[in-house]
Amino acid sequence: MPPDSTNPNLVLVRHGQSQWNLENRFTGWIDVDLSERGQAEARSAGRQIHEAGIEFDAAWTSLLQRAIHTLWIILDEIDAPWLDVRRDWRLNERHYGALQGLNKAETAAEHGDEQVHIWRRSYDIPPPALDENHPEHPRRDRRYRHIPTTDLPATESLKLTLERVMPCWQEEIVPALLDGQRLLIAAHGNSIRAIVKHLESISDEEITGLNVPTGMPLAYTLDSDLNVLDRRYLAGEEAAAEAAAAVAAQGRATP
Repeated sequence: MPPDSTNPNLVLVRHGQSQWNLENRFTGWIDVDLSERGQAEARSAGRQIHEAGIEFDAAWTSLLQRAIHTLWIILDEIDAPWLDVRRDWRLNERHYGALQGLNKAETAAEHGDEQVHIWRRSYDIPPPALDENHPEHPRRDRRYRHIPTTDLPATESLKLTLERVMPCWQEEIVPALLDGQRLLIAAHGNSIRAIVKHLESISDEEITGLNVPTGMPLAYTLDSDLNVLDRRYLAGEEAAAEAAAAVAAQGRATP
């Protein structure tokens, strides 16, 4: 059935602040949990969804606990812990390669703001790769044991992240939306940027300037062909812009 043109049928939420967000470290596929602030952001996201009267038929998330726990908190806030939840590794954050675990400002001080900005924000230039023998390489993580080793990244650009996310979008999420389901996706800054880029037909150049704030639901109303009819942050565009500016400031060397 066609979606109600007055109500969002897709909501994207970047997980709440993680402990490594708080410490200004590159996280990527390292499985870091939410900070206290991140838990509060997830509760706020749930309240915003509840107050907007948005209901869902299913939810999606990644295999990383900061996104999973954000989703759990939201579902509690909207009184829907029973909702069908599906997890997919392709919704994981961008893999930051050998930068994972490093402090962003210290890395910028060592390599320069421009180089770190390229690694963080360029569309198709990935950071240095993680050695395949590194203990944090995803091939050593049992949650990915069913994924062909050749499919597991050791580093990614946003372009490579999009190429990973889009098969999940096309094969799993699009059919559900076309079936009339209302979906909640709790994921990560770069996997959400990939979806937003696709939905809004954002150019390769423009997407580098898009920053996704933590814990702020982005609600879309899509038509029967999945064209965007309406797009809005439930917290308001001004609050979202301020939070996005804070994300953009990460990774700069301390003055």
